[in-house]
Amino acid sequence: MRKTWLPFAVGVLLILAGSLLAHTIQTSGGVTVEDVRFPGDKGTTLSALVYTPPGASAARPAPAVLVGHGYINTREMQSAFAIELARRGFVVLAMDQSGHGYSTGIVGTNDFGGPAALRYLKSLPQVDKANIGLEGHSLGGGPVVGAAASDPDGYRSAVLEGSTPAIGAVFGGQAKVDLRNLALVFGGYDEFAQLMWQVEKGSDVENSKALQALFGATAPVVEGRIYGDLGAGTARVLHNPAITHPWEHFSIAGVAPAVDWFQQTLDGEANPLPPTQQIWIWKEVGTLVAFAGLVVLMLGTFQVLLAAPWLSSLARPAAPASEGRDRRWWLAFVLTAAIPAITFFPLMKLGQLFFPMAGFPQWITNQLLVWALANAAITLLVGLVFKAPKPSFTTHWLKSAAIAVATVAVGYASLALVDLLWHVDFRFWVLGLKPLDGLHLSYALAYLPLWTAFFLVATRSLHANLGRKGEGRGQYLFAALAMCLGFVVLLSIQYASLLATGVLAMAEPLNTIIGIQFVPLLAIVGVIAVFTYRRTNSYVPGALICALFITWYVVSGTATHWSPDFQLPIPGRG
Repeated sequence: MRKTWLPFAVGVLLILAGSLLAHTIQTSGGVTVEDVRFPGDKGTTLSALVYTPPGASAARPAPAVLVGHGYINTREMQSAFAIELARRGFVVLAMDQSGHGYSTGIVGTNDFGGPAALRYLKSLPQVDKANIGLEGHSLGGGPVVGAAASDPDGYRSAVLEGSTPAIGAVFGGQAKVDLRNLALVFGGYDEFAQLMWQVEKGSDVENSKALQALFGATAPVVEGRIYGDLGAGTARVLHNPAITHPWEHFSIAGVAPAVDWFQQTLDGEANPLPPTQQIWIWKEVGTLVAFAGLVVLMLGTFQVLLAAPWLSSLARPAAPASEGRDRRWWLAFVLTAAIPAITFFPLMKLGQLFFPMAGFPQWITNQLLVWALANAAITLLVGLVFKAPKPSFTTHWLKSAAIAVATVAVGYASLALVDLLWHVDFRFWVLGLKPLDGLHLSYALAYLPLWTAFFLVATRSLHANLGRKGEGRGQYLFAALAMCLGFVVLLSIQYASLLATGVLAMAEPLNTIIGIQFVPLLAIVGVIAVFTYRRTNSYVPGALICALFITWYVVSGTATHWSPDFQLPIPGRG
């Protein structure tokens, strides 16, 4: 009995320890964090986290900064800036831009929610309305530009990380705004150099004609030199650290220039600190530990439920058909790993034809499903010509569905609880898992059957082709590698090229960054699939757990592009 409950207990402890560490870091020095909703424009609702430093009040208002995340991210993605600014004495409003997180509307509407967010920030009694800054990463420049255009004198300075003042035009927002006292942080290995500044490499941004025009320069912009006049609001400064686009909001080199600029341009922070003195990474360590705890908790929940009387008939040892790792086994391993990675870029492009629509409103999710379902079809076709021993699976559909739902429900409850208590979720860098609100739950229910179809095929093929008699715990490693190794190789090729030449081997910046998440997620899928198969001789429970988990993950963190109230924003449309 004690052994049965051990993974469950370990999962709970990891979640509690990791979440408490994350909470402790983001409230360091007496900072409070509040989850808020406030009215947006045209009937929308916006979501944000408000970080308030100790001592900030109506009697002693503090300087404040509005921070905005990038495309298909959420407010938590800017926690490094929020934590570092708040513990120095700035009030921070970390917003979900429109169509992201818990903010309604769709991507780009109402200038990304920027004007309404700035109004809300200025309405807070603890905010010094004469000392407000704006910061945005990537598409997060959209709400910054929109806020600045709506209230040109309502802020004192701005920071764009991996972005451009023209970013709003991508989704029909403000085409360009002459931002006050602007610091631009653009990575020397930024994957979007061509899109943002029309230069081949991030390290060449100083030579961008658009950047030179913004700085009023007739020669390459000198990094670190302040152009213009701080007092007049015309100051400009460039920072070009040797980091990639996703590292601009996840590195000391990316965060420090923003902290430094706001300490220079805004007055009244209560606790000035050196810009490189940063603690935010420990919050990310905490939420990573909690994420790992979630996986262990779900496995432990499955094991505990399997001993329950009604579900105990599911329990039986796996009976794979293969005797050993012969050439056929290794070929199956290579194909399992390689095909999803090889098809990723072309199928994501094809997936753009799965336009957002009622029931399926998330364009990136639609593209991922085209990739997934096409790979399911390829797997079935390969299975027709790939002569492998046929295992005898056990299938109990109703009980498998029941145990899968209960397993994921327990994991979901753990996240909902720590979010309620401490305003933290489970994440690390580009990996992030959030609770679902009612709207996103309806999206998840629509997408779930499609993800289920994919995982039923994928996990059945995994066990049929790679299951081996007498296999020990090494089965977990081989399954995880079979699922994610292709993406490890693909990303290694992309980033080896980027670090060596300054450009990606294949010009797929957005999908390359999306692909980073596939490495841990697919490894987790492999572990869940093996854990459940070894205890049930069935691919069905694992497939259903993975479908529920991945649907939840993707829908909660991906942008919405369609709603009944708004037209689909298409770049270039008048």
